[in-house]
Amino acid sequence: MNYEKLIQKRDQYQASLKRIPEYTLQTFEQAFEIEYTHNSTAIEGNTLTLIETKVLLEDGISIGGKHLRELYEAVNHRNAYRYVKECIEKGEPLSEKIVKDIHAILMDHIFTGGIYRNVDVYISGAQHTPPSPNEMYRQVKNFYADLSWKGNELNLIELAAWTHAEFVKIHPFLDGNGRTSRLIMNYQLLANGFPAVSIAKENRLEYFNTLEAYAVEGDLRPFAEMIAGLVEQQLDRYLEMDRPVQGIWQEGSPG
Repeated sequence: MNYEKLIQKRDQYQASLKRIPEYTLQTFEQAFEIEYTHNSTAIEGNTLTLIETKVLLEDGISIGGKHLRELYEAVNHRNAYRYVKECIEKGEPLSEKIVKDIHAILMDHIFTGGIYRNVDVYISGAQHTPPSPNEMYRQVKNFYADLSWKGNELNLIELAAWTHAEFVKIHPFLDGNGRTSRLIMNYQLLANGFPAVSIAKENRLEYFNTLEAYAVEGDLRPFAEMIAGLVEQQLDRYLEMDRPVQGIWQEGSPG
């Protein structure tokens, strides 16, 4: 990971936001919101296609033949991501209250969210077994305590990756841990001036393998590298939008 290069691109990206036309930014971020919702729910088994997700979220049209839960999952994820952005705009650091609020929004109309599990859980196909409730409570308490100082030990990309990897390893909720983890990872990215990223459902095998490396071996590097690559791709997309602005729009258009 070339962290210095990412910081330079982040600073260029922040400057470019003032130059890109508002409508261009709005439509790009709306498209990202739909793509992110589709990918994050699909990773967990939701069968809505990208187009179905768009029709549901943009047009408010229900999708025939789909389980009601799948529709709620998509709408709730969109709402949770918007809540994340609202908290960022207010300058609020990530906290236990915010994490529980995110989970409660994700689980709206599905079950009561924002409550830690009191039973053991197992993840099919994984070598790592999440801790039993008593140990889980201890680990999740340590997780929130560590949030305040991990930034001194890790760079900002690693901090975002650690936030996701550590939280999903603890698996404090009965369901929705993956979606919550991806949202709080993006919370950390957005809070530190980076754009949010979406992990494509097609890359879920690499994604799960890198998380497993952290859960089993304590090796954050593969996952942090994966997130750094996604951050750079997203930064490049924004910077690409700025290039025609500098070359054409700022010269003025006829008419």
